[in-house]
Amino acid sequence: MTENNTPVIYGINGPVVTVQGYRGFSMMEMVYVGTERLVGEVIGITDQKTTIQVYEETLGLKLGEPVVGTGNPLNITLGPGILNNIFDGIERPLRDLSELDGAFLQRGGKIPLLSETRKWKVAVLAKIGQTLSGGSIFAECPETPIITHRCMVPPDLEGTVIWVAKNGEYTVADPILKIRNDDGREHVLYLAQRWPIKIPRPMKKRLPPNIPLITGQRIIDTILPIAKGGTAAIPGGFGTGKTMTQHQLAKWCDADLIVYVGCGERGNEMSQVLEEFSALTDPKSGRPMMERTCLIANTSNMPVAAREASIYTGITLAEYYRDMGYHVAIMADSTSRWAEALREISGRLEEMPAEEGFPAYLSSRLSEFYERAGRVTNLNGTEGSVTIIGAVSPQGSDFSEPVTQNTKRYVRCFWALDKALAYARHYPAINWITSYSEYFDDLNNWYEDHVGLDFVQNRRRINVLLQEEDRLMEIVKLIGEDVLPDDQKLIIETANVIRTGFLQQNAFHKDDTFVSIQKQQQMMEVILHLYDAAKRRVSMGIPISRIKETGLFEKLIRMKYEISNNALELFGQYKEEITRTLDALN
Repeated sequence: MTENNTPVIYGINGPVVTVQGYRGFSMMEMVYVGTERLVGEVIGITDQKTTIQVYEETLGLKLGEPVVGTGNPLNITLGPGILNNIFDGIERPLRDLSELDGAFLQRGGKIPLLSETRKWKVAVLAKIGQTLSGGSIFAECPETPIITHRCMVPPDLEGTVIWVAKNGEYTVADPILKIRNDDGREHVLYLAQRWPIKIPRPMKKRLPPNIPLITGQRIIDTILPIAKGGTAAIPGGFGTGKTMTQHQLAKWCDADLIVYVGCGERGNEMSQVLEEFSALTDPKSGRPMMERTCLIANTSNMPVAAREASIYTGITLAEYYRDMGYHVAIMADSTSRWAEALREISGRLEEMPAEEGFPAYLSSRLSEFYERAGRVTNLNGTEGSVTIIGAVSPQGSDFSEPVTQNTKRYVRCFWALDKALAYARHYPAINWITSYSEYFDDLNNWYEDHVGLDFVQNRRRINVLLQEEDRLMEIVKLIGEDVLPDDQKLIIETANVIRTGFLQQNAFHKDDTFVSIQKQQQMMEVILHLYDAAKRRVSMGIPISRIKETGLFEKLIRMKYEISNNALELFGQYKEEITRTLDALN
C-alpha cells in the first residue's frame, strides 16, 4: 500500500492478485485491478492481505499498480437487450467488443453491458400515486418479436409512484419512474437494473415440480422425464453427444427462453451454436431461434477464473426472466470445466486439496448452483421456472469421479450417456438402464390429465420390458439365444423394437427430430399391442420364428419415419394390420 493509503498490487499468481496492508475492501466486493481496470472479486481477507480473483487475463500486470474498490458485489446489468445476444462470462457483449477490438478481444474493455444507445418502445404501466413493491411490473417493451420484456421494481425497493415518463422510446439509461419510500427517500427506476450474480433473486413461494418440460425426445419425455423447474445432469465421455443432446433440448423444449452457457468448451462448438440457432426457426413462433435465446461464451482459451462467473451469470439471467413470468431452461456445458477452474484457483490459493485435487467446497458450490432451479410464484404473483440441465465431462467416462458423484446428489434426473451406444450411432446415447429420473410420481397426474389414463401404465410396461431384456442378454452372452423359450425370445424382439424404433431418434429427419407427447403415447400403444398379440400366439404354440417372418417387428421400427406428426390416425391402421396378420397364423 502506498503512502496515500491507496491499495496497490503486492503479488500476482496467475488470476490471483493480492493486496497487502489495506483493510477497506469487503468480502465478495467487485474491484478494478491495474491501470487497465481489469474486473476482479475479493475472495479472501486477512488482517495482513486481501486476495482478489481476476476475471480477465493478467498477463503484463505489474506490482504497484492500483486496485480500486466499487463497494458492491460482482454484479451484472439486467434489462432489454439480453436476448439475441452473446456475452462472455461477466456479461460483456462479445459482438460489441469484437467491433472495437477485432478478432482478439482486449483486456479491460469498458463498454456498457447493455447498449445505452438503442431505443426501446416502452409502454409505462404504473400510475402516479400507485404503491409498488419489489418485483412489481411498471413497464413493458418488445425485446424481440416473440418476447415482451417486463421491467420490474428491484426486489429490495418499494414505495409510492411520484413521477412517470410518457409512453415512448427510451434507452436503458433513461429514467422511467420515480418512487418515494416510507422514509421519504426517492429512487429513480430505469428499464435496466443491476443484481449480484452470486445471490439468488427472491421469490414468493416454491411450487411442486408437477409440470413436465416437453422436449420432443422420446427417451426423455417418456422414459426419463424432467419437470419444469427441475434439474438434470448429462454425464458422458468425449464423443458421446453431450453438447448435441443439449442442442436438441435447447431447440425443441417448450421453455419460453433458453440461456446457453458454454463454460470452458471449444470455441468452434460455441460458433456452431451461434450459427445453428441463428439459422433455426422456432417451431412455436416461426421466428428465428435466437429471438428467445441468450448465449454466454467462456471458451477454453478465455481466462480460467471467468468460468466460475459464467455459470452464475447464466443462472442470474435465467432468474431475471423467470421473475417476469417466463419458463426458462439453462444449458450449462459443462460443469466439469467449471469445476476444473475451481481446482486451478484453489491450487493457486494453496488451499488443502480434497479428492482428485478438487477443493473441499466443490460439493457446496454445485449445490448452490443447482438449488437455484425451481418453479415458483414470483414476487409479482406470476408463475415462472428455471430448469437447469448441466453437462458433465468425466475423464475416461468414469462416473465415479468427484464432479459426477457430487452432481448426482443435487439433481433428480441423471441422463448417463453410453460410449457403446454412441459408437453404434444410437442417439440420444442415453443408457436407459444406468439413467434415472425421480420425477415420475410428481408428473403422473399431469400425464393422465393431458395425455391419457394409460400413458403411465404403458411407460411402466416399456420400462419392464427393457429391464427384462437386459437380464436376458446376460444369459444370452453365456449360453446363446437358442436355448431361451419363445416367450423370452419375444421379449428380446420387442425390446429391440423399443430400442431402435422408439428410443433411437434421428435429429436430421423432419418428423423424428421432435415428436409430440401424443405421438409418443401412440407409438407405445402399437408396440405393446404387437407384444400382447404375439404373446397370445406364442402361448397357443405358434413359434416365434413364424411371427418374426411376418415382418411386423421391422415395420414398427420404421413407423417413426412413416407416420408424420400430423397423421396420428394411421396408428389405428397399424393395430388393425397387426391383429389381421397374426390372426392369419392360426
